[in-house]
Amino acid sequence: MSSPAPIEDFQGWLVAFFQPSVGIELAALALCGALAWVLVRALAAALGGDRRSVWFGHRNIDGVLFPALLLVLAFAARAILVRQLDTVVLRVAIPVLLALVVIRTGVKVLQLAFSQARWVRALEQTISWLVWLALVLWVSGLLPAVLNEMDQIGWKVGAARLTVRNLVEGLLTAGAVLIVMLWISAAIESRLLRSATNGGELSVRKAISNATRIVLLFLGLIMAFSAVGIDLTALSVVGGALGVGIGFGLQKLAANYISGFLILAERSLRIGDNVRVEDFEGTITQINARYTVVRAITGREAIVPNEMLLTSRVENLSLADPRVVQTTRLLVAFDADVPRAMALMETAARAHARVLTSPAPSVQLSQFVPEGIELTLVYWIADLENGQGNLRSELNLALWQAFAEQGIALAGPARNTPASAVAATLPL
Repeated sequence: MSSPAPIEDFQGWLVAFFQPSVGIELAALALCGALAWVLVRALAAALGGDRRSVWFGHRNIDGVLFPALLLVLAFAARAILVRQLDTVVLRVAIPVLLALVVIRTGVKVLQLAFSQARWVRALEQTISWLVWLALVLWVSGLLPAVLNEMDQIGWKVGAARLTVRNLVEGLLTAGAVLIVMLWISAAIESRLLRSATNGGELSVRKAISNATRIVLLFLGLIMAFSAVGIDLTALSVVGGALGVGIGFGLQKLAANYISGFLILAERSLRIGDNVRVEDFEGTITQINARYTVVRAITGREAIVPNEMLLTSRVENLSLADPRVVQTTRLLVAFDADVPRAMALMETAARAHARVLTSPAPSVQLSQFVPEGIELTLVYWIADLENGQGNLRSELNLALWQAFAEQGIALAGPARNTPASAVAATLPL
């Protein structure tokens, strides 16, 4: 049977969709969908499909693999049925599935590569609208006319003539190449970070993945320029202008990017380290190319420029040893049983689950002050990420209760006041 004749207008499409053969096409398309779903589910079970995967997605059908397999099967069904009848449903379904594959690929890759970026959602919607618009123009037969009009709008650039169509095709080519490169870099990053065993190794692998992404994006831009027909020798002028811009206006930006690679390469700061930057203390959760994210135990996050981590004083509380020493100080009255008070303080510290037994907690008689005798409890912890203030509060409460039960008086503005007059807890 010869290839189906093109349908010129809406009425022709309406008549074609009421043909008896449409039922056969719908059944064939439903069969293709069921077969594609079974294949995707089987592959996900065999390969252990990750929910964040571009191929499988969260429910196996919202990844790229399902519409891609359905597209291939629909092509095969149309190749078989076109010999027996005039296909209409499959003629529309194939470009729709192709558009769905393009949209799914772009959206899933952007979500994987820039999972924390807020602008990704807007870009996803832009890609969807552009693809569906191109599909409508294609199915309606208006695409050739639109492309012809775009060819008519142009201007001279040196010895060459640049048209709107050239620009659009160049942007689409560059976008497709960059999405492929982002997909490759995201897959490499996922594979590298998945097998990291500790914070130091994780930082090194993060540095490698960042460098790989930059190199791949640069190669993607070069390939996109070549595909569009842009002379790459012109990039030398752009590179010179970029160098001048970095020298004058982008110094801080360039310094932050370089500092990020130095931090990851030197491993002076690693993901999982507990640090104190100025008056903010927390755990490093991300080391990106331009900034580092420090998360406090309260849930607040600080975005610290990487240059600041190299040029200012940063306390890494877990660089050489995860164990951290802390102190709690209080004053007892001059007539108190000091040895008994010291024993109670040591016992309270040993009873707490977070206090280490090696090094063991100890109590020191620090000094004599006009108000009384100062005792200092010294203890070590290894889980700084669980907080310090809460531990001091729990120990102070335990000491207050123990002293009250034993009748040991704490010093204060008035002698022999209740244990609520505990002196302020100070860090070492």
